Amino acid sequence: QVQLVESGGGLVQAGGSLRLSCAASGRSFSTYSMGWFRRAPGKEREFVAALNWSGGSTSYADSVKGRFTISRDSAKNTVYLQMDSLKPEDTAVYYCNRIGGGSRPLNAWGQGTLVTVSS
Repeated sequence: QVQLVESGGGLVQAGGSLRLSCAASGRSFSTYSMGWFRRAPGKEREFVAALNWSGGSTSYADSVKGRFTISRDSAKNTVYLQMDSLKPEDTAVYYCNRIGGGSRPLNAWGQGTLVTVSS
């Protein structure tokens, strides 16, 4: 099974940007569709963005559409989430995962990376 490690979180002011990384180890994930999810304090984990295995199709939650961009570098076995125009409501722990149909997460969750957006 592939192991996923998220990084790149931190504290940023509203309107700022961050780029999250999700590094895979254990096996290549070049044939996997991948997604980003987040869990805000006191809320359920929610879908953020998805990228199909070929990299040709993406989807986003309405709340981040136009501000976040998911991408992958198969040579580095890494998936990215570029987050621009950040808002305080984007504050959450962000997780990546392999996904199946309907962006359903398939792997066990990793530690995630904390993003805090100050107003």
